[in-house]
Amino acid sequence: MPRMLDLSDAVRAEIGDEEADRLLAGENAPGSYDCTSCRTPGDSAQERTSTVLFIGEETAVLAFAHATCLPSQVVQVTEEQLQGAVRSIAADRTVPADQGYGRPATEQAVLGVTSGLVLIAGELHPALVVEPTAPIVRPGTTSAGDDFLPLLIEQGFMPLTVIDSVPPVLHGWSVLLAVGQLHAVLQPGAYGGQPVAWWQAHQPLHVTDGWRAAANKHQQVLMFAAPVGSIGRQPREDLLRDALDKAAANGKLVAAALPLAGT
Repeated sequence: MPRMLDLSDAVRAEIGDEEADRLLAGENAPGSYDCTSCRTPGDSAQERTSTVLFIGEETAVLAFAHATCLPSQVVQVTEEQLQGAVRSIAADRTVPADQGYGRPATEQAVLGVTSGLVLIAGELHPALVVEPTAPIVRPGTTSAGDDFLPLLIEQGFMPLTVIDSVPPVLHGWSVLLAVGQLHAVLQPGAYGGQPVAWWQAHQPLHVTDGWRAAANKHQQVLMFAAPVGSIGRQPREDLLRDALDKAAANGKLVAAALPLAGT
C-alpha cells in the first residue's frame, strides 16, 4: 500500500532510488510508527510522514517522524550517538545525561547543559542553558582568561542584559531532538557541508513532556550560554530563571533561538 512519505533529495541520494521507490510504495515503510521527534504514534498510510536518515561513521538508521514535527532530512551524528539512539529505540527507555563536549573552544571543553522552560512575554519557551565547568580560552592560545562568550558572539549569539523577548533565530545552527530525547546542538559545517555537533550528549538527554511539546509548538529552542560560575546547577526552573536574570544583568549571558532539528 503506498505511503504518504516525504522523502528529500538528500535522503534519496543516500539510500538510492531503488530503496526510495520501495519505501514510497510501502514495501519497506512501516504503517504505524513512533515519531522520532515527539514519540507519539503516527501512521504513514494516513498522514504525511517524513523520512529522517541518521548517519554515523559506520552505521545509518532510517527513522520516521510526523511531517509537522520534522522535515525529511539527513542528519550527521557520531557513531556513539547513533548506537545510543538504536539502543533507545530497541529498549524504549530514556537515559539521562547532562554533559558533552563542545566547540568552538577546544575539543576537550566540558559543557554542562540544562533543559528547562523559560517564560517570556507570557509564553513558555523550551530552553537549553549551557555553562562550561571551567574557563574556555580561544584555540591556539595559552593565556589565562575566559573567551567562551566572545567565541559565541562571533558565531552570531546575542549578548543579553535582560530577558524580555525571544532572541533572534541563528540560522545554520539547530537542536537535534530524536527519539523523544535531546542528542546534540548542531552548527554549520565547513564550506557549506553537513552540520556538525557543537555539543553532543554522551547519552541521549531526557527532556520533559512539557519541554518537548513546547519545542514542537515553536519549532525552535532558545539556547542561553554563560561562563563558568554564572548559573550553577539549579534544582528548579524558577531558580534557573533567577540565575539567568542575574547573569544577564551582570553582562554574562548570550542567547539565540535555534531551529528544531536543523534544516
